[in-house]
Amino acid sequence: MQFRARLILATVSTVAYCAAVAALNVTIYQNTSFAPAELPVPYAASQCDEIVELFGRLGRTTVWNLVEKVHFEGDTYEPEGIVRIGDDRYFVSAGEYTNKTVKYGNNVVINGTDRTAGSGFAHMIVFDGQGNRIADASLTERGAIEYHNGGIDYDGEFIWATIAQYRPNSTATLMRIDPRTLNPTTILHVADHEGGVVHDTLTNKIVMLNWGSRNASTWKTHVKPAPYPSFTSFHVTRNPSYYIDYQDCKFLGHPKAFDYRGTMICSGVTSLNSTITIGGVALVDMETMIPVEEVPITISSDLGAAITTNPMDVAVVDGRLRFYFLPDQHNSTLYVYEAEPNSPFEF
Repeated sequence: MQFRARLILATVSTVAYCAAVAALNVTIYQNTSFAPAELPVPYAASQCDEIVELFGRLGRTTVWNLVEKVHFEGDTYEPEGIVRIGDDRYFVSAGEYTNKTVKYGNNVVINGTDRTAGSGFAHMIVFDGQGNRIADASLTERGAIEYHNGGIDYDGEFIWATIAQYRPNSTATLMRIDPRTLNPTTILHVADHEGGVVHDTLTNKIVMLNWGSRNASTWKTHVKPAPYPSFTSFHVTRNPSYYIDYQDCKFLGHPKAFDYRGTMICSGVTSLNSTITIGGVALVDMETMIPVEEVPITISSDLGAAITTNPMDVAVVDGRLRFYFLPDQHNSTLYVYEAEPNSPFEF
């Protein structure tokens, strides 16, 4: 029988719009650790040059082999990001929407955005390698309008996350989360929706991606942020690519193949119309936002979602490039795919 308890770790008064540490509620489903006592290095950054070399072999004719399907237990809400910490732990960021946003109307913009705020909860959910639910942390209070927990990154010590209003041109809070305790720390406040974050551990830069990943905001960790809830200023870089909107990204490193420039790997989708969605993965220069390499992936989940919708992690296993995708809302299955090494190489 699973151990199940309700643990209230902290309670601090806050205002409704604040997604900072307010009341962190953790529901524990298994009497086991959230993460390994000795945190491992992130797979992506520790295998940077291998991933870049294998990614360069991908193309439209690449054969993708399904290695594993793992059903994740319970309601996963809308999964936005995933990190794999060790061989037996998956951390999933998700948004629970208790009061949906509502569009103001055709071409109607109020205070810079096109819809109501809605409300909900930002979650960080922990699963083991068999998809069993270990813990579910609610990172926001009831009524908070910053509740969209976007794409996440793991740097070997913390999970980085942005908890934002679920509408463009709004606000977000940058947080870091200790995977051993799920204890979150508020870092700074942003005057825009931010739906993803990457930590360059070599230059100590944080890159956040806004709605549709149209802009990247960069903050250097040695620069003191404005006191919360004041907004911190950033260097903003426009994304020149409109192929896909990046949903979840991971810091790769400074690969030799790209002249040692900071590089992240991103997955995402874009809708061409109400019936056509395209997906893909890309290696992106973190300074310029230029995709240095990109490839489409046309696989769908069993429920019909593009496989690159939202959560993605990556690793090299036995010399093969392996992706971890979690595309479906609420009833989620992890799809693990490897690129067939003998696929025809496209020139």
